[in-house]
Amino acid sequence: MANETQHVRLHGLSHVFADGREPLRVFDDVSTGMPRGQFTSIIGPSGCGKSTLLRIVGGLLEPSAGEVRIDGARPRAAQRRHDIGIVFQEPALLPWRTVAANVRLPLEIDGARRRGTDVESLLDLVGLGEFRDYYPHQLSGGMRQRVAIARALAVDPALLLMDEPFGALDEITRTAMRYELLRIWASQAEAATRKTVLFVTHSITEAIVMSDRIVVINGRPGRIVADVAVELPRPRTQEIERSAPFLDYADHLRSLLVGAVA
Repeated sequence: MANETQHVRLHGLSHVFADGREPLRVFDDVSTGMPRGQFTSIIGPSGCGKSTLLRIVGGLLEPSAGEVRIDGARPRAAQRRHDIGIVFQEPALLPWRTVAANVRLPLEIDGARRRGTDVESLLDLVGLGEFRDYYPHQLSGGMRQRVAIARALAVDPALLLMDEPFGALDEITRTAMRYELLRIWASQAEAATRKTVLFVTHSITEAIVMSDRIVVINGRPGRIVADVAVELPRPRTQEIERSAPFLDYADHLRSLLVGAVA
C-alpha cells in the first residue's frame, strides 16, 4: 500500500539502549505502515522490542535511527494534536479519583478544547455507566482496564496504542476483555472512521481474534519476519476460535514464532 494512504508509517527504525555496560540493540531496520482504521497486532518473543517500538510510535521514546510519521507528522506533534491514546498493561488509575474523574483527567489537562467530550457516554460505551462514582480499589482488574481504555478514548484519538493491556488479567477475564475491546472498536460503524489500533500481545489467540493483520518480530535485535493478513469475517465471536481457518492461522503463527527463537 502506498505511503500516502497510510495513517502510520515506520521507516528504518532501529533502537539501541546505551545506558548499560554494553550497548543493547533492541531492534533493527523496522519498516512498515498501517492504513487508517486497521487493527494491527505485534507478536514476538520476549525481548524483541515490541513495547519499545510501541513507545517510539507513541512519542514516548526517540529512536536511535529511522523515523515514524503519523498522518505525516512526528509522534510528538501527533501527541500535541491529541491524536494518540495509549493503554498500558497496568491501568495506572489515580486511587483518590472516581471512575468518572479518572476518565475526565485528560480533558482537565487539555482544558477548554475538549469540554464537549461526553464522559457519561464513554462510560456507557465501556460498560461502566453504573460504576461512575466507584473508586479503583472497588473494581475488578478487567473493570479497571475498561476505565483505562475510556480514559485513552476521552480525547478522541485517531490512533490507539495498546501494550499488553490484558496481560495481568486471569484467562477468563482476558478472554472476555478481548471481545469487549472488539465491541468498543467496532462501535464506530464506518471502518474509515474507526480508531487505528496497534496492539502488542504475547497471545497468538488474542492476536488472531482481534486483528486485521499480525506483524511477527523475531528475537534480538528484533526484525519483522512476517506480515500476516487475517482474513476472518467480522464481527468475531468466541466460536471462531474453534474454526478450521482460525486453527490454521494459529499453526502458522506458532511455526513463525518457533523459528524466531530457534
